[in-house]
Amino acid sequence: MSREDILNELQKVQYPGLDKSIIDLKIVEDVKVEDEKPVITLSMQNDEAYNILESRLNDLFNGEVEVKRKALTQKKSMNYGNTANPNNRAPYAKRVIAVTSGKGGVGKSTVSVNLSVALAQKGFKVGLLDADVYGPNVPRMTQVADEKLKWNDNNKIVPSENFGIKIMSVGLTTPSSDTPLVWRSSVAVSALIQFLEDVDWGELDFLVIDMPPGTGDIQLTMAQELPITAGVIVTTPQPVALDDVSRAIMMFKDINVPIGGLVENMSFFIAPDTKKRYDIFGKGGGEETAKRYDIPFLGKIPLDMQIREFSDNGTPPVAMGDKLQKGYYKNIVDNLLKQIL
Repeated sequence: MSREDILNELQKVQYPGLDKSIIDLKIVEDVKVEDEKPVITLSMQNDEAYNILESRLNDLFNGEVEVKRKALTQKKSMNYGNTANPNNRAPYAKRVIAVTSGKGGVGKSTVSVNLSVALAQKGFKVGLLDADVYGPNVPRMTQVADEKLKWNDNNKIVPSENFGIKIMSVGLTTPSSDTPLVWRSSVAVSALIQFLEDVDWGELDFLVIDMPPGTGDIQLTMAQELPITAGVIVTTPQPVALDDVSRAIMMFKDINVPIGGLVENMSFFIAPDTKKRYDIFGKGGGEETAKRYDIPFLGKIPLDMQIREFSDNGTPPVAMGDKLQKGYYKNIVDNLLKQIL
């Protein structure tokens, strides 16, 4: 087998979790043939990804291959900051907004998308980073789910764009929309740092980060690696959700992240036929929680079938809804800007 044949075979090998070959990503440092056996040197840092690639290459060449590893001579700093004095891996962004919740399913991604679009409607340059690596919903909600990663001439990832915002999500890296990311937290954190540093975001007024639910590694790492301007907490009025949201509030307080305020989603339901109001998940829980923890209450968003349909169809209600639907999100943004500008 010639060196040319080996390179052709390596073009078929994709980097774990990305729809991009190890040749395209330029991590193949050297290829040669010794004693009729391929000798392949990979230049990379990630231990877990290297082990996966080593196994794939052994399968590809039926075990008749030697895989070596060369550490990058100028690797990027993976020295994590601390929450008292965080790094700034996004110097291109004037302000960073972290949207989070203690519980999944409360509408955090919907708020992130509409908050971002509402900011763009005010003339700000906005980027939206989907940091919910295990449940990336932003591509569907912004109509970019069919797009794949592209690299520019500077070897930077080109973000998708729609509704006036730039968008990056791990959901754009997988071969298909139902591909699960079976990643340990260290790999997920490394991917997000790459999205901060290796994406051609341009100059931004706001970088909005759609966090995963909970109070784990990703929340902590983002607070260590970015000077977060404000956290936005999303909840429903339901006591079960508020229990988890209270933990998220205390986490932000403990790690010195300023809290811009709390949003109560699915706050109430207006029956379309009778116009009668139903408090399906309870009443007043968000406002009471905001008072208890002395944080601003940014506003309420009802349980609205059209808002759900707009989101599922990738048409944010703040852009495509009626005046009332747009107003819910614009009011929240106005109240948030009062806290941070």
